[in-house]
Amino acid sequence: MHHRHQRRTAVAAGILLTAALGATAPASAAPRSGQAPTTALVTNARWGGHCTYDRLVIEVRGTIPPVTVQPVKELRYDPSGKKVPLAGRYFLEIRLSPAATHNEAGQSVYRGPKLVKIYLPGLKGLALTGDFEGVVTFGTAFSTKPVYKTFKLHSPERFVLDVRHANHCA
Repeated sequence: MHHRHQRRTAVAAGILLTAALGATAPASAAPRSGQAPTTALVTNARWGGHCTYDRLVIEVRGTIPPVTVQPVKELRYDPSGKKVPLAGRYFLEIRLSPAATHNEAGQSVYRGPKLVKIYLPGLKGLALTGDFEGVVTFGTAFSTKPVYKTFKLHSPERFVLDVRHANHCA
């Protein structure tokens, strides 16, 4: 009985030690070969119009990081805070983190537009507004309040924003 208690204590101590060592590894630790990089690389943004919605697609190399989409009163570049010159009455900010548009050598991997006016029923503009401290941000502009849904697609990895509008094909 005493032997069993010592064994349980030793196993528990080993688990705690392993967890503690894992927790002290630096966040920037390089992944083992064959593993995806820990920071997703944003490589492109593209869009298309459909009968009842406009679609924005953000392409990612690696695993898609957590993404947030939120309405904002205006678009600002990160980190400068300068106003983004996109016309619109409504704006959405899309944040991907941890993410970057450049590789570890500092070379850009992003091949999409940085600022573009778009002539779709819902989506009127897109800007790459930030790539700073592990956060990539995009801003989108609309003339009417956007009603949207988001989801992820895989192989290749993509984040999708669909913005509903009246049927333009009927």
